[in-house]
Amino acid sequence: MRPEDFDFELPETSIAQHPSPQRADARMLVLSDAGVQHGRIGELRDFLEDRPLVVLNDSRVVPARLHVDRDDGRRFELLICEPGEAARGTSVRAWVRGAKRLRVGQELRSGSLCLRLSGEDPIDPRARLFDLVEGDLLATLNRDGQVPLPPYIRREGGASEQDSRRYQTVFAQPQAAPQGSVAAPTAGLHFDPALLADLEFVTLSLHVGPGTFLPMDCADVREHRVGSERYSVGEETVARIEAARTAGRPIFAIGTTVTRTLETLGRRAGHGPLRAGTGTTDLVIGPEHEFRVVDRLLTNFHLPRSSLLMLTCSFGGRERVLSAYRDAVTQGYRFYSYGDCMLITGRGRKTR
Repeated sequence: MRPEDFDFELPETSIAQHPSPQRADARMLVLSDAGVQHGRIGELRDFLEDRPLVVLNDSRVVPARLHVDRDDGRRFELLICEPGEAARGTSVRAWVRGAKRLRVGQELRSGSLCLRLSGEDPIDPRARLFDLVEGDLLATLNRDGQVPLPPYIRREGGASEQDSRRYQTVFAQPQAAPQGSVAAPTAGLHFDPALLADLEFVTLSLHVGPGTFLPMDCADVREHRVGSERYSVGEETVARIEAARTAGRPIFAIGTTVTRTLETLGRRAGHGPLRAGTGTTDLVIGPEHEFRVVDRLLTNFHLPRSSLLMLTCSFGGRERVLSAYRDAVTQGYRFYSYGDCMLITGRGRKTR
């Protein structure tokens, strides 16, 4: 299949520029065997059957957009791709605005932080590699960085104080949640404490990288690649998922990041039980994917020709999902990171 097989028309006015006043105000399109229904995320419990176990991504977004200076005074903007990984002496991957003006060996500074350009990333042609010469990268980002809002959210002067609060899930609490994402797991943005109190849930961590959201620029979608992203799944989470599966209860993934993590674990487990642990995944879920773990999916509305829309279509059925997207446009749903969401109550193929 081609990228254009996952395309749709979207007016620019449908792209949400700000979050809804309250998290639970978001609208929710429900796609089930009975067709399409319309509700709100606060009514989620009313649309769930068979006591599903909810799985959330608790990775915390790092303010990973950083302005740095060269010794001649020229300023560059970096988007740090893996902000939770770097320590002195290691390589730092970053997308650089103005990269053509940089030369290998040149140093960039922000306060006590010093990064030295070492070359291009052999895996991601958009990224550059830097040596961390001095300073604490994560501490610098938390002090001086900006929330890395997607480019379709337009802000004069960068992210606002409201963005610092709302482009973060309520369950990714400071000092508790693992830091490492450069983009929010957006389906989780709709959950507030009252909604969580109505659900039985477990958490895992997938640190979202920027490559996940790139359009598919290839002749065949099977050729599309995304960068590796780090995940961590604890023993308790795996035990509760396995207990739910044994009891015949559905596994309900909140977002594509949870889906990719669980399906990665499912592929690695084969016909055996899931295993806890840490690792990386570059899984791209396309039309040929056999879903092993996920039975329900809540996800935001995604960009045309993106791997995330392809994942959603692979789970819910391409024609059904794209028809629902057209309906959502007609009904005035808000799209993308700060937008509304879609609940798909089943349709994934399972091989276990």
